[in-house]
Amino acid sequence: MRIFEAKNLDEVLALASEDIGIQTKDLVYEVLEEKKGLFKSSIKISVYETTDYIEYAENYLRLVVESLGFTPEFTTSLDGEVIKIEMSTNHNSILIGKGGKTLLALNEIVQVAMTVKFKKRIRVLLDINNYKNDRYRRVTGLARKVAGDVARSKQDATLDPMPSDERRAIHNALSEYRNVTTESIGAGKERQVIIRYKKPEKKEKAPKEPQDE
Repeated sequence: MRIFEAKNLDEVLALASEDIGIQTKDLVYEVLEEKKGLFKSSIKISVYETTDYIEYAENYLRLVVESLGFTPEFTTSLDGEVIKIEMSTNHNSILIGKGGKTLLALNEIVQVAMTVKFKKRIRVLLDINNYKNDRYRRVTGLARKVAGDVARSKQDATLDPMPSDERRAIHNALSEYRNVTTESIGAGKERQVIIRYKKPEKKEKAPKEPQDE
């Protein structure tokens, strides 16, 4: 957390933006103190940084997991704008849950807590014992097989509902396929990926070279 002070809000945000190196609209801050006088005014703000997001996410998860009777350890990294947290405990399988449902619930809890705390959506991806990476391999492998069937049969296919990160993995995995496109349909927990057949674009014929008479 960084502290900045200036005469008014616009000036202090501009100062923080220049110092941290991000646009003013992307700053997440709290007003610590504001003084208004006839001849002199000032405002002091605290600006959150990536390290603050990571620390808050880890601390929040630690409180939740320890309240359940487990001792967690974290390895956290930043991938673009996504905070990736690899968690390990003395009972990984219990916290993963059947079909990964407990893991998904923990991820949603910390995601909501982050949004409430920082007043913006900060994507958090929680994994336990590499469960998510294994899931990505399985769902993308299935999606590639289905995409092959769609390309051959020219019939669209719909996959079972799955979380947003698994749908995203499928969209990325099939993005280079020429004969299919992907789209997420449905709402909430019933949201699923549909793999549609796409007719290949015809290659333009090269113009004939003029022949000598």
